[in-house]
Amino acid sequence: MTELNVSRETLERLEIYATLLRKWNRKINLVSPRSLDDLWTRHIVDSVQIFEQADCFSTWSDIGSGGGFPGLVCAILDHESKKSGKFILVESDTRKCIFMKEVIRNTGIQCAVINDRIEGVTPLETDVLSARALTGLKGLLSYADLHLSKQGVALFPKGKNWKEEVREAREQWQFDMNVIKSVTDSQAVILRVEGIQRV
Repeated sequence: MTELNVSRETLERLEIYATLLRKWNRKINLVSPRSLDDLWTRHIVDSVQIFEQADCFSTWSDIGSGGGFPGLVCAILDHESKKSGKFILVESDTRKCIFMKEVIRNTGIQCAVINDRIEGVTPLETDVLSARALTGLKGLLSYADLHLSKQGVALFPKGKNWKEEVREAREQWQFDMNVIKSVTDSQAVILRVEGIQRV
């Protein structure tokens, strides 16, 4: 297992999450079965690095949460670090929402789950917005425009084609962006996006 610089209590919560994920993944496609062999690096550490890019916040919303990455991992980390966040996970698949609620119950963290399509959710006015493997940057920016507070920041992990996604997005959007290299994939990055406006 990949080493994480977290407390014993936080590690125990992450292990509870990982155990539940392996169990539920047999019936619900939460993550690719092939990625389970590398669960800690591919999913958990990959989510931890997203949390580390956030400043203090009141609300963190994770859209298209699926199996809970990165939102649930970030909520588990916040439970210890007290960056003071209220976490909201948005997912349209009812079975995945039930799974996330089971993780929340078993780990004792505070986290709200909204079972709805992102377009159907009342604007969240959130300080941090995250999404992993949901859609291209152009689409993510439209969600961010709807749900991010005026001073909020979006954190989007992206793979090797991120430059092309940025180029396409700039045809419709203006935004400030920092590019952070991924610690789990040499070709991947985290895009930290602010000041989003339609062109």
